[in-house]
Amino acid sequence: MTQAIVVMGVSGSGKSTVAEAVAEKLGVAFIEGDKLHPKSNVDKMSEGIPLTDDDRWPWLDLIGAELRKGSEGKGIVVSCSALKKIYRDRLRKATGGPLAFVYLDGSLELLSKRMGERKGHFMPLSLLQTQLATLEVPTGEPGVVTVNIDTTPEEITANALAGLKSVTF
Repeated sequence: MTQAIVVMGVSGSGKSTVAEAVAEKLGVAFIEGDKLHPKSNVDKMSEGIPLTDDDRWPWLDLIGAELRKGSEGKGIVVSCSALKKIYRDRLRKATGGPLAFVYLDGSLELLSKRMGERKGHFMPLSLLQTQLATLEVPTGEPGVVTVNIDTTPEEITANALAGLKSVTF
């Protein structure tokens, strides 16, 4: 079975940028998890309304299906917030094999700054506090690499790749 990787964290942590770069370096497919959200989820978040678990399950199932497909092929990297352990466990089960997580960790100040600089994204800055309150940091879970994001995208990517080399399940 080939490697499946989720690059996770709250909004503004750089999931898409890092996931795409990791996928490119590994020569595997990249899927932007936000693009799998149903329109109803995007509409809610655009209006500053936090998603519920019931909103997230169908989205997580779509991501899980993509992870399984990718893990049965050449490999895959997906960007996905995966804020709670129960979400990560659902993705692990759906993948059907080893699933690594790269957790992008940053301060509220840095995340707020990054979100304020983003253009054209549906997630408003007002939802960052909600995401941070929902986040269950994956410390101690199998297959998790934690990467500090207070540096350049290139260094974050290099640190993620270095961490993935030593991941155990």
